[in-house]
Amino acid sequence: MAVKFRDILADPEIEARWLKVKKYFYLRESTYDMTSRCSLRCDGCYYYEGEKQKTPDVTDPEKWRALLQAEKDRGITFVVLAGAEPGLVPELCRTCYEVIPNGCIASNGLRSFPEDIGYRIHISVWGDDAESKKSRGRACLDTQLEAFQGDDRAVFIYTFTKSNIDQLDSVAARIADEGGRLSFNLFSAPVGYEGPLRLGAEALRRTRDKMLEIMDRHPEATLFSRYNAEVHTDPEKSLHQRFKCPYPRCNPSTAVGLGRTFRQYRTDLTWDRKASCCVPNTDCDDCRHYAAGSAIVTSRMLRHVDDALSFRKWLDYVDTYLSVWIRGYEKGQNLYT
Repeated sequence: MAVKFRDILADPEIEARWLKVKKYFYLRESTYDMTSRCSLRCDGCYYYEGEKQKTPDVTDPEKWRALLQAEKDRGITFVVLAGAEPGLVPELCRTCYEVIPNGCIASNGLRSFPEDIGYRIHISVWGDDAESKKSRGRACLDTQLEAFQGDDRAVFIYTFTKSNIDQLDSVAARIADEGGRLSFNLFSAPVGYEGPLRLGAEALRRTRDKMLEIMDRHPEATLFSRYNAEVHTDPEKSLHQRFKCPYPRCNPSTAVGLGRTFRQYRTDLTWDRKASCCVPNTDCDDCRHYAAGSAIVTSRMLRHVDDALSFRKWLDYVDTYLSVWIRGYEKGQNLYT
């Protein structure tokens, strides 16, 4: 006999977590490339693929203000500022924050952001110093830790590649020792990528083990859950193959959800529905990106209500997502261990 949702919520622990996360169901996201300039050139960079890198930069704050106001008027409540490197245009980031104060900045973390920009800040970490020099052209971690020491906006996002899995031990220890928070991403190859960073089945299994190990070793510093590890390191299926991606690039429907509301703006303030997803130019069959999962998995609640265990997993995922993306949201204990 099928379990009814009200029976699942009869568990006080599940009900409390459900009431906690459902308060944030009003969030409606779009993303914005702030500039085509960057202080790094990383192997496998998503920005410098496809056509979006060729658009001219709009640098007038008032034009950005008008765009963000129009976005707010059409119901967007959460912005992700990315591009090449938003840290090079803090005045534009401030303008966006003044109009829509819920959001996140994806940064290489080589320079801090003014304190009056209250967004969550995701700092991209791709391994230890030796690996960073090889894949990014310079050592980054010392500069990142110094720039964001004591900054409650910051979450360090460790991106696993085939070659940096075991380096997480030393990197996580340094971040935890500095009082920082970290979460995990997986390199997801851009379309046509032939480089050495792509994760195969064995590397995905090793990555899962390392994620769980670091969660146990640094529980206060690590924003992640066992279910996050399971779905992102699935060696058989990408996120799109497992859940069907709702972003416009993969979803022709404009009826409801991200297919209707999501836009990915380029540096000239235009957008192309056919190319719009959270990380444009990613190979969908290799997509295990943390930003993709924040929408793909959380939007699939109905696939997780057949039993209490499945719903616990989903609640852990949503709780993790909110703690990573929303400044001030505190992650609870995982319900599925």
